[in-house]
Amino acid sequence: MNMSSESLLVILFVGLVAGWLAGQIVQGTGFGIVGDLIVGILGAFIGSWLLPQLGIHLGTGVISAIVNATIGAILLLLIVRLFRGGSGWGSRWSGGWRGRW
Repeated sequence: MNMSSESLLVILFVGLVAGWLAGQIVQGTGFGIVGDLIVGILGAFIGSWLLPQLGIHLGTGVISAIVNATIGAILLLLIVRLFRGGSGWGSRWSGGWRGRW
């Protein structure tokens, strides 16, 4: 497999945007630039496998790739949140400012 520099930039851009969008939708899961990039790229793999299995085809192009990757990244973040021990939906803010100071 031969990948051009342009293809790599598109993959990184889609992953970054999808990871950031998923972090905004699933509140409380900001991972920074590198973390959002990883979540977005993993979400792209999940979305590109899962959506066709469900009979959902979004088309081609960068926008559909971002939507596809965002859906996969949201699912990934929800699964991570589900299996993360002891933390519920609002537990990030339950400690107030104690953990920050």
